[in-house]
Amino acid sequence: MSNCKVLYQIKTLEKLVLREIIKENTAFGQDTCIRPTPTQMQIIEYILEHLDEDIYQKDLESVLKLRRATVSGVLITMEKNRLIERVIDSKDTRSKKIILNQKTREIFSRNLAKMKEIEQNMLSGISEEDLRVFLSVIDKMKENVEKNSTI
Repeated sequence: MSNCKVLYQIKTLEKLVLREIIKENTAFGQDTCIRPTPTQMQIIEYILEHLDEDIYQKDLESVLKLRRATVSGVLITMEKNRLIERVIDSKDTRSKKIILNQKTREIFSRNLAKMKEIEQNMLSGISEEDLRVFLSVIDKMKENVEKNSTI
């Protein structure tokens, strides 16, 4: 089997899932400004899971395995759309903590419910064993990409 076909299948699945998320947000009447992207949802989820910690851009780069410029661009957009606020850290004025507002928490809750529904639909008819194998293969693929990455 060709690797290009695997990449194509991964991209196709991603597009199908994104369409479902966008379709649901449109049904809610959300405008483009407040419709979090999947990456923004990951950032929001990470911050919510670590409310007792100060979160900085470098933390998100590490956890999401994204480049500095990518995370910076996403955070700028999120700040512009008032999903987050970046405040100067009192301990280190060179760093800015990332803080969520209440509106973002509400949007996240609504979107998280839809994402769970989409995931349940995707997994319909898939056995626990098949899912375990799939996740194992995905983990191995990520490991291979990271190991062989020149960047």
